[in-house]
Amino acid sequence: MRTPRLGGGLARGLGVPCRGCLRSLDGAAEAGLCGRCWAGLLPLPAGRCPRCALPHDAGLECPEPVAWSHGDGLWDYHGGRPALGALLLPAIKAGEWGWRAALLKRLAGATLPAWAGEADLVTSAPTFWWRDLRRGGDFAEDAGRLLAARLGRPFLRLLRKHWRAPGQTGRPETERRKLPRKAIGLRPGADLDGKSVLLVDDVWTTGTTLLRCAQALTAGGAADLRVLALFRAL
Repeated sequence: MRTPRLGGGLARGLGVPCRGCLRSLDGAAEAGLCGRCWAGLLPLPAGRCPRCALPHDAGLECPEPVAWSHGDGLWDYHGGRPALGALLLPAIKAGEWGWRAALLKRLAGATLPAWAGEADLVTSAPTFWWRDLRRGGDFAEDAGRLLAARLGRPFLRLLRKHWRAPGQTGRPETERRKLPRKAIGLRPGADLDGKSVLLVDDVWTTGTTLLRCAQALTAGGAADLRVLALFRAL
């Protein structure tokens, strides 16, 4: 059973410190994090590449492989002190419901790239069903469904992860890049012929999972792919 979380006003009254920076909670506190920590949801720097979302010279190839026409992230994974993305996402994936709800609320009001609304449908990077059961849900799918509702597009669970595929969370970068192509495939009955697909994930680090998802969607007939992550690691 999860321990109930104290409300912001009650926590401040009891002198409970912020769960992020350990300073006193302020009037903008939510889910045990002070307003200073929540201000760490920082946008990515201007001038970034419109495909890999990394800053590099326009005349050079992307430093990471891409298989989509547009790609971006909403927030800097390492932005803030403490780094808010690196604090929130591991906890959310471990079942932190307060932070999950608070982050989804901010996603509901976040500014989206104009090209996101040009997709015909929305899907998300898959996880294993047993991990979803342990975590109490798939956060990337929750984000994808929220964005689909905002954009007025259908959300479809198009992808599945092979049961023998290694998980990416916590693995070193060199190991992440070794994720085999067959690790992610289409679900039976997926109809993508000529469709433009918006692929959503919670965090974009090496981009290997997104690349495997994109390869599966393209092989299934998708005509155009766009990638949007909540957080991009720079």
